[in-house]
Amino acid sequence: MTKKILLLGSGELGKEFVIAAQRKGQYVIACDSYAGAPAMQVADAYEVFSMLDGDALAAAVTKHQPDIIVPEIEAIRTEKLYEFEEQGIQVVPSAKAVNYTMNRKAIRDLAAKELGLKTAKYFYAKSLEELKEAAKEIGFPCVVKPLMSSSGKGQSLVKSADELEQAWIYGCEGSRGDIKELIIEEFIKFDSEITLLTVTQQNGPTLFCAPIGHVQKGGDYRESFQPAPVAPDHLKEAQYMAAKVTEALTGAGIWGVEFFLSNENGVYFSELSPRPHDTGMVTLAGTQNLNEFELHCRAVLGLPIPEITQERMGASAVILSPIASKETPRYRGEEEVCQYTNTYLRIFGKPYTKVNRRMGVVVSYAPNGSDLDALRDKCKEAASKVEVY
Repeated sequence: MTKKILLLGSGELGKEFVIAAQRKGQYVIACDSYAGAPAMQVADAYEVFSMLDGDALAAAVTKHQPDIIVPEIEAIRTEKLYEFEEQGIQVVPSAKAVNYTMNRKAIRDLAAKELGLKTAKYFYAKSLEELKEAAKEIGFPCVVKPLMSSSGKGQSLVKSADELEQAWIYGCEGSRGDIKELIIEEFIKFDSEITLLTVTQQNGPTLFCAPIGHVQKGGDYRESFQPAPVAPDHLKEAQYMAAKVTEALTGAGIWGVEFFLSNENGVYFSELSPRPHDTGMVTLAGTQNLNEFELHCRAVLGLPIPEITQERMGASAVILSPIASKETPRYRGEEEVCQYTNTYLRIFGKPYTKVNRRMGVVVSYAPNGSDLDALRDKCKEAASKVEVY
């Protein structure tokens, strides 16, 4: 049955979701705060407005009368989603899930205090003074980040008290929405970090993708690879935690659940996103029988997912812009990337650039059991050939 889907946020992840939904015969209206966003380029219709403007959001819902609302970004007037859900509109995965996960305070308290999951020690700070007091409790190094942000914006690793003021300023500047409150947490001495893509269904069991390893810089994803090598007991613990937190938040869809893994201290819950995850773009290399966007689409529509199978190994590496420009960006080096075997280039189609903005990704694959380090190196090398100008 064809449904009308209102997509809130139209970045590169939204674009892939639109393609997956249209291949299932769905009608999608892509929304974002700027025209020409990636998902708008492939959607059936689009709207340009700030999703923090509750009235504008309500107007878009009234105009289009969607069956389903699919949030793709954090900066949304999330309390409105409860109203839409009460009107009979399906919110993905649920209004509760989006409301909790858009704010690190709500999700961290749910995980640590209500569900008893192991997390880093943490405090909140609404002022520089509160941040300094919390730092005395936690010690150094510590991590400071906004309660609401995306792609690691506003996140700092603070190594001494002298760096706290700059971390406060950077954290407030990186906050999305209108919340000026930061979370400060202990720095976990982890050996690796993973994303566990978790699929909750309307009429089926919770399913897990193979763990995805990733490398972040400044809190932002730079590369990912699947499957990540994880000890069986650690994977079982991560799956248990992911199932517990997604069950508490309710609803159907894909979730990117992030964990720190410590050989000495086990598994720590970090955070989660109730939607396709940027590190999951590695699945565009065909690592699974269904990529993360196809899984999200099926879960949202209530379509069966018989199983998730690991078809091959994969790696992804991002393409960043070295420039800031309001002009339409141009690219060179595509022909060099295409010389690599089993490698795909994906330019997102963003209409303007900012320094270090993610403009595309390269994904590579190899048979299961291949040399993972060699695959990652090849993918990063291919991505380095692309220049944004």
